[in-house]
Amino acid sequence: MTILEPIARRYLGGARSIEPEPDGIVRAMPIVLRLERPPAARTPVLEAAAGAALALCLDPRAEPGGEWYDAVRTWVDARIRKIARRARGAHWAAVEQLPGVTVTVGDAQARALVPGPVDEVPREVARLQIGGTDLPPDDPGPPPPGVPVIWINAALGMTTGKAAAQVGHAAMLYAAARGITELPRFAVRDADPDHWAHLVAQESSVRVRDGGFTEVAPGTVTCLAVDP
Repeated sequence: MTILEPIARRYLGGARSIEPEPDGIVRAMPIVLRLERPPAARTPVLEAAAGAALALCLDPRAEPGGEWYDAVRTWVDARIRKIARRARGAHWAAVEQLPGVTVTVGDAQARALVPGPVDEVPREVARLQIGGTDLPPDDPGPPPPGVPVIWINAALGMTTGKAAAQVGHAAMLYAAARGITELPRFAVRDADPDHWAHLVAQESSVRVRDGGFTEVAPGTVTCLAVDP
């Protein structure tokens, strides 16, 4: 069992909705994308975001008795909201001093921070911008063999920040559904409408249905994680 067990129970049990936080406190995991000038390409940034979200959950500090356990467990027991922000230079250096995990993919980096109340984020995080986190499409080529792939519903036109949160959800749901305890490498790719329809028809895929708080309607399937 890992910290993801409540998510596995909900997902494998077929839950399609999650009750609001019982204590009324809205919590989220901040995911900070390092976007220097010029920024890294979109695909490795998203792959780093997916890896960082899961890496924090699988970190020994998130296990029972660890210093992050209470914060992470309280968060996964409810809605696993994520808020992506962007940083560079000194702001990125400041974020690296906060409790969390950084994942590097090529020249891209993303850092997942320990989740907590959205109105109590550290000053170093609060000053970072949420909006405007967008990168142009790139051409990463086909996914490498032997790794799980997170496919994004390209027709939705999600911003990079929104997509980063969604692939983070996908990585966590996939690990929970498959009982993964060690961080795998994820590939992230966009799926055009035809390929998306093919993927949706595969019942074995792990699906992310959005809560509808930003950009897309509630219940929209934003991305799918599929086995190698």
